[in-house]
Amino acid sequence: MGRMVVQHRANSRTSHTEQPSKAEPAAQTVKVSTTSKTTKSKATSRPKAVKPTTNAVKSATKPAAKTAAKAATTKATAAKTTKTAKATHKRVDAETARANAALKGLVGEAPAPTIEVKELGQFGRINVMDVTPDEERGIFPARVELGEPFKVTAQVFIEGRTKVGATAIVRNARGRETLRRRMMCTNPGLDRWEVTLKCGEHSDLKPWDEGYAAVKRQLGEWTVTVEGWEDTYTSWLHDARIKVRVLDDVDNALNSGAELLARWAVTLDAKLTVRDRKTLQQAAETMADESLTAEERLAAGDNPQIAALHETNPLRDGISPSQPQRFKVERPKSSFAAWYQFFPRSEGATIDPATGKIVQGTLKTSIAGLERAKAEGFDIVYLPPIFPIGVTNRKGRNNSLVAGPDDPGSPFGIGSALGGHDTVDPLLGTMDDFKALTARAHELGLEIALDFALQCSPDHPWVKQHPDWFRHKPDGTIAFAENPPKKYQDIYPIDFNADMEGIEKEVERVLNLWIDAGVTIFRVDNPHTKPVRFWQDVIAAVTKRHPEVLFLAEAFTRPGMMRALSYVGFTQSHCYFPWRNTKEELEEYLPVTNGDDGYYQHNTFWPTTPDILTAYVRDNGIAGHCVRAVLAAMGSPSWGIYNGFELLENKQRPGFEEQIDNEKYEVKVRDWSKAKKYGVAEMLTALNKIRRSHPAALSYHNLTVLESSDPNVLAFARHTSAELTGTGQADTLIVVVNLDGHDAHQSMIHLDLDKLGLPTDRPLAVRDELTGREFQWGWDNYVSLAPWVDVAHILSVQ
Repeated sequence: MGRMVVQHRANSRTSHTEQPSKAEPAAQTVKVSTTSKTTKSKATSRPKAVKPTTNAVKSATKPAAKTAAKAATTKATAAKTTKTAKATHKRVDAETARANAALKGLVGEAPAPTIEVKELGQFGRINVMDVTPDEERGIFPARVELGEPFKVTAQVFIEGRTKVGATAIVRNARGRETLRRRMMCTNPGLDRWEVTLKCGEHSDLKPWDEGYAAVKRQLGEWTVTVEGWEDTYTSWLHDARIKVRVLDDVDNALNSGAELLARWAVTLDAKLTVRDRKTLQQAAETMADESLTAEERLAAGDNPQIAALHETNPLRDGISPSQPQRFKVERPKSSFAAWYQFFPRSEGATIDPATGKIVQGTLKTSIAGLERAKAEGFDIVYLPPIFPIGVTNRKGRNNSLVAGPDDPGSPFGIGSALGGHDTVDPLLGTMDDFKALTARAHELGLEIALDFALQCSPDHPWVKQHPDWFRHKPDGTIAFAENPPKKYQDIYPIDFNADMEGIEKEVERVLNLWIDAGVTIFRVDNPHTKPVRFWQDVIAAVTKRHPEVLFLAEAFTRPGMMRALSYVGFTQSHCYFPWRNTKEELEEYLPVTNGDDGYYQHNTFWPTTPDILTAYVRDNGIAGHCVRAVLAAMGSPSWGIYNGFELLENKQRPGFEEQIDNEKYEVKVRDWSKAKKYGVAEMLTALNKIRRSHPAALSYHNLTVLESSDPNVLAFARHTSAELTGTGQADTLIVVVNLDGHDAHQSMIHLDLDKLGLPTDRPLAVRDELTGREFQWGWDNYVSLAPWVDVAHILSVQ
């Protein structure tokens, strides 16, 4: 049956913890019944009697001593069975016994049984299909960060008009149940049910922090099982209300309900407290009392107290588990992260007053960049390649083909006579300097992400050591990189066809070297130009030794390739967010990033990069920078900023969507004291503070686009229920953005309070996290945003 069928694991704990055990039908005999159906049920639940004829035959063929021993054993077994039965009888308390007496003689229906599924493709008593997420037939598990809320859906149904329910069970990597939640039917016509879950609790601990070992133990492959079940109570209640109202077959309806409540009270799967059991037993006794009116009897089982028990501890008949869905639970910062990029050679760069020439920065002066990133609230610092830069065909300023005598070249033209990917550029410092940088970063609570561009300059040591790793032209020369009409004469691309295994081993060696120096994340340049299998092998080998290491893919390419890279281990990915600027584009793109795609491809939103400067950022000034920062920080759990954004560096190179005087080809000297007059750095700091303070910002699976009447005003909400926030209180953020960086706009914003799980019986008190102002909101709300006052509201529901 399609992609999903109900499957029962032979060694599943479900048969012992989530389904009624084989002993439970016997427990139902606390309902005293005179019907032949119930009597038969009792008989089949008792231990089988010893067959004396069989024993006699065996005794005739064995020595007398063995026959006597066998008889003694049989007698002991019978005595033990009788003793166990008596002990079980003694456990029935007085309240249950009183309910038994009241229910004696009532006629009940057999509950739906749990049908064992013995092979793939068999259905249980309830039908469970199409459990999502389940890409590629479940070969690649969905990926979530520890404690990240996520959504699971399924089709759950039964024949006829009988009501069903569904429960999702979360189990950790050791098979222990950690969470159990009722699912909601969101589309009755399609039998679609959904629920929001989480695997473990959110943590901000870094791999080097004390206590991280406890986080590490929680990582790995978790499972979610959807259990469909017959909702006997709801089915009964629907019919009983009608029959009492029209006085049709009332006694039978109410006596059936009394027996149902009594059975519910002793069902182990319901996990009831003693008080809950007594509540149900008393309700059953009242409902069975024919001296009361029909309305009084029905009210005993149709009231808020019983409804609350049905919500939290329902009677689940015919439990039918789905095949467990696998989830790869990853460490903190695999989904929820804030990146900050700077070039070490520009950090701390100065102009020599004597010569007027630029003196580039070093790894030692880059400490200032770490401190700025920390002050603005970021938690990952991303460094471009820090390896020696080639001389042959070195690029000049603005990607010119001829470099001047003082041009430093592109750090992506990797390798020279000084070394390759395993060497620190001497102009930046030494390996010890780099280790000191990562140590300081860790003291500040920052992770270091290092760019890994798998390409070489013509001067790279690999060119001589491994000439077969490069593609040669018919004339014997090595082909430089190109993407016609673009040409990269300073780079030789790797050819993986001749010796991919050898290249893999060398890359693994290099990555492990930098990990030992303190790197915990690699941002990989253009991974889509290399074989997917290559990355699959490399990432598997590296993470087997260092499971804490994360990988980000800088892959602006086709969706299939981006998805494949995520399957093989790229935890996060660059994406097309910079080019999604209109309301229509964003309303379409945000749900994609924050939907099923988010189980595999964790899009990281960057407003700009060294390679990207869009017309929107160029044309909308300070307001435009703040708008894009708000959208990036609140539109995705993972976002990043390329430094210089705070200084409004927004001049394009003519004819290209990238900066003029690009930092990739020259050293930048910046005056960071000017950042205060723009206020962009202040906005970045505020956004990171809001993100850290609100659990709703953590997930790729909780965003809802809101209706807004103005074409320049975008609105969306993030909501996480109280059970999943870790604080015991629901968390809702409402983001409203004026996309026009020049003019004010007014709009009506519609909130579907029911859908968002918000109160509908009173006004909502909301607080703007950017300004501290407070408002009252409801279903429809008026908003006015002027770029010179407020570019956005980020409202938290109080």
